[in-house]
Amino acid sequence: MRHKTRSFYVRDLGFGGDHPIVVQSMTNTDTHDLVATLEQIRALHQAGAQLVRLAVPDKAAIPVLEKLLDQSPVPLVADIHFDYRLALAAIACGVDGVRINPGNIGGLDRFRQVIKACLEKDTPMRIGVNSGSVEKKLLEKYGGPTPEAMVESLCQHVRVCEEAGYGKLVLSVKASSVPGMVRANRLAARKLDYPLHLGVTEAGGVRMGTIKSAVGIGALLVDGIGDTLRVSLSGDPLNELPVAYDILKASGRLKQGVNIIACPTCGRTQIDLVPLLEAVEERTRHIQRPLNIAVMGCAVNGPGEAREADIGIAGGKGMGLIFRKGEIVASASEDQLLASFDQHLQQLLMEDSES
Repeated sequence: MRHKTRSFYVRDLGFGGDHPIVVQSMTNTDTHDLVATLEQIRALHQAGAQLVRLAVPDKAAIPVLEKLLDQSPVPLVADIHFDYRLALAAIACGVDGVRINPGNIGGLDRFRQVIKACLEKDTPMRIGVNSGSVEKKLLEKYGGPTPEAMVESLCQHVRVCEEAGYGKLVLSVKASSVPGMVRANRLAARKLDYPLHLGVTEAGGVRMGTIKSAVGIGALLVDGIGDTLRVSLSGDPLNELPVAYDILKASGRLKQGVNIIACPTCGRTQIDLVPLLEAVEERTRHIQRPLNIAVMGCAVNGPGEAREADIGIAGGKGMGLIFRKGEIVASASEDQLLASFDQHLQQLLMEDSES
């Protein structure tokens, strides 16, 4: 059951409600460099990003932003910190959305000016609250930047928007602590009905950042919470997209693409399983329809343990079996196993297209 939220569009991309969960990323190029930034936006789009955020650090970035908007294949969100005038300028040039942190934008009056500009241009806004932006009174009230403090801060900002008649909001409460991020978002989902953006901020490099994101974002997705997400990894943002989609698939929130089931190997394994698994992953990466594929190391137990797989391989000593829904359909020597798998996979895909 998915947490029900309001819905709207960012350019032609639906957010919230019954719309699919949106996967986004952020450029790490110098925004002043039009060529490099556009190249990265296009690469992120090709990798699966449906929306891209980019930093707007100063006034000199605004003319570049205008040119990027004309050429970007995906909606662009201007990421603004500290200077509300940059938000106003980005909105005026037609950006698809703005991301601001009201706690560091320069006070309530300046926040209201940004809201007014968004109303006039019908521009969506993402409000972000993190542990470093909670108001001093709330820090004193809760004894620090607790999830409760962050969500109360978020609720106060939302009320300011609602008082102005503005509601095209995406909300985020992010923390580098995974338990804190999960508690904050569960609390926000109970109190508010705007689309929620999920992410573990400052998650780290590919290994640790992937683990933190899978635990934090995945826990919330399983709860039915979340309308958009970003896996924040240090380094090349292209690394973020495969992780994001794998989290969506593992949490049951993405019903397309291949789900690989593979045994961890044990003393019964008599086939070189890892290269076999990698080859199957590479061969099936392009498939968009929902498909469960098993790669098991034991020819005796494989079809039983992975009985629900649409198709699978079970390895043995110098040979292996191809099975579908637990039923053995072929056997082949180890050097012919992948060719046999390919043949039966293509047959399965053809049957599905004809049905």
